[in-house]
Amino acid sequence: MSLSEDLAQRARAVKLLAIDVDGVWTDGSLYYGAKGEELKRFNVKDGHGLVLWRELGNPTAILTARNSPIVTARASELGIRFVLQGERDKARGFAKLLDIAGVRAEQVAYIGDDINDVPVLRRVGFAATPADGVAEVREHVHYVCKAGGGNGAIREICELLIRAQGRWEEATSRYFAEKAGA
Repeated sequence: MSLSEDLAQRARAVKLLAIDVDGVWTDGSLYYGAKGEELKRFNVKDGHGLVLWRELGNPTAILTARNSPIVTARASELGIRFVLQGERDKARGFAKLLDIAGVRAEQVAYIGDDINDVPVLRRVGFAATPADGVAEVREHVHYVCKAGGGNGAIREICELLIRAQGRWEEATSRYFAEKAGA
């Protein structure tokens, strides 16, 4: 992946990856069971991208307008440090996130897909949207993913950030190391 110098510089400055849920972690569909229980489908490759990011010592945050115990469970499973749910005013939620994470806006990458994400996308150092993010959002981001929400967009951003920061080999070397004595 070839990045412009501006985009590469923005990616190198990222210390925290913040992500919306519906439409980014998921494809934006809402599934309800017969008893009203909510279901969500998460992409395992997105999850592994976040593990690679986290294992390099980088935190991740969730910033979402909805509340869901499913999101809490997935965040716990992936070791996500900052989970802000029920933040209908995303700008206010983002201000909280900056405070609790101890980072500046220009050190944050944010992935959002809809117009309620625009106030955050305008403030961060690295703004991205999945391939299927709404048209109005595309006007406010630095990067439009090739992958759609729930289908690899998070993995794409994780790889982009890790590679731009020159840490891809460090992040993946254990998977490619030859076995001793083999």
